[in-house]
Amino acid sequence: MRRWNGWGDETFNLALPPEGKGFLAGLIGRGQPLPDASLPEVCARVPETRLPTPTEPGLAELLDTSPEARVRHARGQSLADWLAMRSGEFGVFPDGVARPRSAREVQGLLRYASEHDAHLIPYGGGTSVAGHINPPLSDKPLVTVDMGEMNQLTDLDRESQIATFGAGTPGPLVESQLRAHGYTLGHFPQSFELSTIGGWVASRSSGQQSLRYGRIEQLFAGGRVETLQGTLELPTIPASSAGPDIREMVLGSEGRFGVITEVKVRISRLPEKETFHVVFFPDWEQARGACRELVQNRVQLSMLRLSNALETETQLALAGHPRLISLLERYLSIRGAGDGKCMMTFGLTGSRRQVSSALGETRRTCSDYDGVYTGTHLGDKWAEKRFTMPYLREALWQLGYAVDTLETATDWDNVDNLLALMEDNLRHGLEGDNESVHVFTHLSHFYGQGCSIYTTYVFRVADSYEATLARWKSLKHSTSEMIVRNGGTISHQHGVGKDHARYLPVEKGELGMLAIRSLCQTFDPDALLNPGTLVE
Repeated sequence: MRRWNGWGDETFNLALPPEGKGFLAGLIGRGQPLPDASLPEVCARVPETRLPTPTEPGLAELLDTSPEARVRHARGQSLADWLAMRSGEFGVFPDGVARPRSAREVQGLLRYASEHDAHLIPYGGGTSVAGHINPPLSDKPLVTVDMGEMNQLTDLDRESQIATFGAGTPGPLVESQLRAHGYTLGHFPQSFELSTIGGWVASRSSGQQSLRYGRIEQLFAGGRVETLQGTLELPTIPASSAGPDIREMVLGSEGRFGVITEVKVRISRLPEKETFHVVFFPDWEQARGACRELVQNRVQLSMLRLSNALETETQLALAGHPRLISLLERYLSIRGAGDGKCMMTFGLTGSRRQVSSALGETRRTCSDYDGVYTGTHLGDKWAEKRFTMPYLREALWQLGYAVDTLETATDWDNVDNLLALMEDNLRHGLEGDNESVHVFTHLSHFYGQGCSIYTTYVFRVADSYEATLARWKSLKHSTSEMIVRNGGTISHQHGVGKDHARYLPVEKGELGMLAIRSLCQTFDPDALLNPGTLVE
């Protein structure tokens, strides 16, 4: 069963080791947790539904207006959502939750919305950290459309290597259904456990192994979108110079144009071999230089991640096994990677020959930058936990800490500048409250021209939910403004949602925003679909 007020499976917990508790307390002080509301308490606050009774046959059975269903679909997974769920102060709930089983039933829901002037919000796995699925305050009734019933592989073209899925198929089900036929999609965002293939398309998601398989825009071959103006079919053509790509319009549309019901993706045969490795560098400059050279030389890596010195220190402190970590630290110090060291994790995927060749080239490049290769043990540990790290938010919350992330991407010549601005702003952002913030960063996706920057920040909760939310807003919004004013995108992989919509005009410009709004107007002239998302 999913947690109703947090991340993931309620039966799974990821504990913070004792050493980690002391590490955080020494940096920012001991936390004091806030009390959690209970599910029955919150359900009791859900108002009566405003939804009119459907007249179309079969539509009424799709709608669930029970308080618990509406609570479970009212929020995503941003820190603001977390605080709303934990406090029980949700503010707004959907009036009902629909679970369509076919494109035809989605069409019926669109007709229902048009007939009754109701809002519709498409809902995939509920993992949004940017407010995509949050109901806005409105005098119109609102239906959240949970796509979870449309979760099957419906066609597999082996010759073209195109697979067709229902848009509500979650990551593990995508991979298990493909694996049974000897294929993989290879799209592994950290939210993989819960997020859906339609959500990946709608938010322009990026998976951890995008160096091999590509981002979702490279994997998305076509599909089907149900709109208020009719069905939009996207054919699977390998390439075209026939005007603007309609497929690109759907990517990142975040439910503003219609409801994605069918996703066709480019798949790959299962690799013969896959391994993950770790290298430590003496300092950031050499580590960053090695990563840039590897990517610009097109070494066949499947993933690459570089932690700065503070993230490296934090990861080792939270790893547990203090005796083994101490031995590792001593060895690295002898090899020249002591204080200020940075950890690089990389993956190799493909045939045995490809993996062997890429490993040799990667090790030679890292050696040129004084990297210390430590084998696959730490890489295997990363792979083991790569989808469970969000569960740490629960462990930190129970200790009185709030944790959130900010991510962007920029060109290589701006990486150090933007990273420093982000970290400095976050680190000093709560000095007015006499509070410290622990901030650390990794580069998570790499391109020839630049990379993404993924920054995590941890701070103590205040003595009330209101004050804690105020702390988050101050940190989040001041740093987001700094990002877009200094050459970064407001989102590399999490989308825009409602939380980031105010910053989008800086990146897109006045004419670009006019074009986006024109598309919204074309597909949804009455602004019934996911209002306030993507564009305000």
